This record gives sequence, structure tokens and C-alpha cells, in this order.
Amino acid sequence: MGCCSGRCTLIFLCTLQLLAALERQIFDFLGFQWAPILGNFLHIIVVILGLFGTIQYRPRYIVVYSVWTAIWVTWNVFIICFYLEVGGLSKETDLMTFNISMHRSWWREHGPGCIRRVVRPSAPGMLDDFSYVSVTGCIIDFQYLEVIHSAIQILLSLIGFVYACYVISIFMEEEDSCRNK
Repeated sequence: MGCCSGRCTLIFLCTLQLLAALERQIFDFLGFQWAPILGNFLHIIVVILGLFGTIQYRPRYIVVYSVWTAIWVTWNVFIICFYLEVGGLSKETDLMTFNISMHRSWWREHGPGCIRRVVRPSAPGMLDDFSYVSVTGCIIDFQYLEVIHSAIQILLSLIGFVYACYVISIFMEEEDSCRNK
């Protein structure tokens, strides 16, 4: 196989997916969003499995990766619907934290250009706690940043799925040609 083969392209795509998932994992940890953390963790494991299968000529691992990409696309479509509040979903719920805590997307208060206005609570004994009154001046709202992250994940997964199917077919053809000799 040449250097610009489907195999090399799939290795490159898996590496990009891995980097994008790690970046997303970091920001989901900062926001204590447990559902996306769990999903990202599974995604990272399966992408590593797909990467290993591509490097080691293991088509079964690539099949697992390609099936996972379909699940991952579905998850990211749900994330987009969640943050755009499609079909009765609300980004104000604690769904992403499994109703364990009141944490939200890290981007809500730390997005590009966002200015947080804070006040100290009026109750005595709570000197170190702050209540966020408002976040203003954001260049792009947090829900759109989350949608952009999910859209990038969908794009990488769809391209990865196509290349995974192509690499699986190449591996199977090579396997069949070895059997026929």
C-alpha cells in the first residue's frame, strides 16, 4: 500500500478523532458533565481500538470502530438537539450530569469574550463562595460552541466510517487473494 492509501488516511482520521475527543473530554471534566465524560471515554477507547486495528491489519477491530462511529454520530446529534433545545429538550436541565449536580457546560462562563459578573452571597459564613449573577459579552454563546464541537465529531466520524469501510474491503480483498494462491 502507498503512503496516501486509505489505511494511512484512516490512521490520520483516527488520530484527529482522538485529539478532538481528548480536547472535548477536558472541557467536559471542567464542567462536571458526567454523561459526555462517559461517552467521550468510550469513544477514546474505540478510536484507539480502530487505530490499532488499522495499524495491525485487524479488520474485526475496524468493524467495531465503524459500528461505534454510527453510535457516536447518534450521540452527537442528541447533543446538538439538547443544546439547541429541539423536541422538548432543555439545556437548563441536569441531564448531562445525571442529575447529580447543578454544573453546566464550562463554556457557559468561560467562552470567548465572556465577562462574568460575580457577587458575594449575603449569608454569613459563606465567605469563599460566589454566586454568578450574569455572563455577558460572549462572542459566541456556549450552546453554539457545544454544537460546533458535536458537528466536528460528526464530520470526523462520518469520514472515518467511509474510510473504515474502504479499509475493511481492502483487507478482505488482500485476505482473499492470499487464500486463492
